[in-house]
Amino acid sequence: MQKLDLIATAPFGLEAVVAREVKELGYGEVTVENGKVSFKAGAEGVCRSNLWLRTADRVHLKMGEFKATSFEELFQGIRELPWEDILPENAAFPVQGKSVKSKLFSVPHCQAIVKKAIVERMKNKYRREWFPEDGALYHVEVSLLKDMVTVTLDTSGVGLHKRGYRGRAGEAPLKETLAAGMILLSRWHPDTALIDPFCGSGTIPIEAAFLGMNLAPGLQRSFIAENWPFLPQKLWDRARQEAREKASPGTILKIAGSDLNPEAVELARQNAARAGVAHGLRLENRPFSELKSSEQYGKIVCNPPYGEREGEIAGAKKLYRDMGRVFSCFPTWSFYVLTSMPGFEKLLGRKASKRRKLYNGRIEVHYYQYFGPRPSRESGCQAGR
Repeated sequence: MQKLDLIATAPFGLEAVVAREVKELGYGEVTVENGKVSFKAGAEGVCRSNLWLRTADRVHLKMGEFKATSFEELFQGIRELPWEDILPENAAFPVQGKSVKSKLFSVPHCQAIVKKAIVERMKNKYRREWFPEDGALYHVEVSLLKDMVTVTLDTSGVGLHKRGYRGRAGEAPLKETLAAGMILLSRWHPDTALIDPFCGSGTIPIEAAFLGMNLAPGLQRSFIAENWPFLPQKLWDRARQEAREKASPGTILKIAGSDLNPEAVELARQNAARAGVAHGLRLENRPFSELKSSEQYGKIVCNPPYGEREGEIAGAKKLYRDMGRVFSCFPTWSFYVLTSMPGFEKLLGRKASKRRKLYNGRIEVHYYQYFGPRPSRESGCQAGR
């Protein structure tokens, strides 16, 4: 089969990280745009990218792209696409759509036209007038941006942040994909210490353990495209076997997480056990003020309380002032803090080496990065940046 056009949708601000992951999987012709990373791969790329991408939201199969300023142009453009190569006779194919700055602004009308055009194409292939749609599910997505139509099929189903290890979330859950992005942006290496002093349900330490043990984050879950006949089961079996062979669950890691809330720590332990990485983590009930480590070099990666709720701002500001004092006790470490608090650097008492705008759900946040000194060769650690 010829190479497929795939799109890994990306959280805002993490597009470059997703692109780096795609390249590390061995795929080329990578194009980065706002909210997505396009690349080419064989059919096995659908399986491998779903299993391995740590920071992408979903993986889509691109069916086509064309310009349309009328419903007739939309209909004809959709009908010309090779739907019969992908959709079996009994495929269930609901259509979702969105339109931004386009002449065709009525999304319901666009969805109806796309559905009709696909059916007309399928009629020619299967020689029938009606389709039961009682088979495998194919989510068709049509996106119009400035009159350009992009048509895709969602191969992931449930978002890729759903790894399968989270039993229940804490009060303010951090998406697994964002946590993985924070770790990758920190350039953490498995032989370096990593601490999350506000670990909550354990997402950051668990994602770090996945990375440190080279565990494919999607290995414990299923994907909607597993039911598609054009992607034979042997491709999925081969991709999973590759993931199991590349895993190093015995890697000794120096990852720790702590939290003031004992219930959160217990939940983190349960999640780590479900993820299969509990042996690689140290999770403790400890106030931030008592943060300590015997390691000379390391990285603190954290998502502290933002003070978003009424009455919590003063407490959050005090925490950030205390953070500056606590961090000063780790002069050779690097620090990475995700927060929405305005004036964070002033509260901490130190300007960040670098910062990046991201989104935690719908909340605009900044990822403040403070680079420590490079470890000496004698320490045996990787560079702090």
